[in-house]
Amino acid sequence: MKQPKALALAIDQPAKISSLICSSSSIVTLNRTYKKKGERESVRILLWFVPALGLLEMICIVSVWFFLYRSRRTSDKQPYVHLSTGFRKYSFSELKKATKNFGEEIGRGGSGIVYKGVLLDHRVAAVKRLKEANQDEAEFLAELSIIGRLNHMHLIDIWGYCAEGKHRLLVYEYLEHGSLAENLHCTVIDSKMRFEIALGTAKGLAYLHEECLEWVLHCYIKPQNVLLDSNYHPKLADFGLSKLLRRAEVNDLSFSKIRGTRGYMAPEWIGNLPITSQVDVYSYGVVLLEMVTGRSPKMHVQTFGVGGEMVEKTLIEWVREMVKGDSEITSWIDEILDPLLDNTQCDKGKMALLVRVALHCVEEDRKV
Repeated sequence: MKQPKALALAIDQPAKISSLICSSSSIVTLNRTYKKKGERESVRILLWFVPALGLLEMICIVSVWFFLYRSRRTSDKQPYVHLSTGFRKYSFSELKKATKNFGEEIGRGGSGIVYKGVLLDHRVAAVKRLKEANQDEAEFLAELSIIGRLNHMHLIDIWGYCAEGKHRLLVYEYLEHGSLAENLHCTVIDSKMRFEIALGTAKGLAYLHEECLEWVLHCYIKPQNVLLDSNYHPKLADFGLSKLLRRAEVNDLSFSKIRGTRGYMAPEWIGNLPITSQVDVYSYGVVLLEMVTGRSPKMHVQTFGVGGEMVEKTLIEWVREMVKGDSEITSWIDEILDPLLDNTQCDKGKMALLVRVALHCVEEDRKV
């Protein structure tokens, strides 16, 4: 009984084994891609980089918008801050170095002190440090923009400026012979040169009043502001920052304070009268009298009165009386002429002409 059973099992075993064997037609190949570790890191970095790039782009857009917004607001508040001044902008440290810490003073006036300096391009310059440092930068640049359009052979050239913090400085050309005030009390300038200086100064002043588009009132006409170049040709300095107006605004003048220098100031300032270009004409007339007589208008001339008593008179009063007292030019011109002028070489006719022009300029009656 046992043998047939074992035989049956032996016969049945191959059939079971053959049923477990798969045919080649039933095999299915699975396409599976196994990524390496390095490739997974690249994907992760890419996933971080894209949001970071978007965030950076957003920050840039916000920054540009904020900058443009600030610039627009600044331009609204300071409409005159632009580069149309035509001058170079210097830093305060640069001008401080050029003037050796403002060591060499060459002049001073009501608006500031002038120092000699040497710029980086080796040009010798006159650097004026303005006193009114509280002036708004926009207003300062607006005035410079107008001055930059003024061009005349008898106006001093302005090369640049400094508007840094409270510092306000102007950089002028340097004129080696200094001011008329420095040369009046020497024998260098004779009567012919004085006449040419008077004529050139008048041309520069007429340009400011009548020929340029903007009406410029100088307010500080005096020998200290008439500078002389290498050929003793005059150039007006310190102009423009006193009063700049469109010609349509000439009849609407307003000044917060009296401007000018004692001895050269027109009566309009003291009498609270309307201010016109006549105030500059009056000052110019006083300068002419000083050029002819060599006497400062601040000094009083001592003369004898009718009763023999000593009387002090102003320069204008003294000259006016001398001219009215004698009809002959040769008599009164000798009395008032600057002693430094060579009496034999002096052109007395031209000097007398300057005196008569000066007396018309200083007439207190504005209708004369």
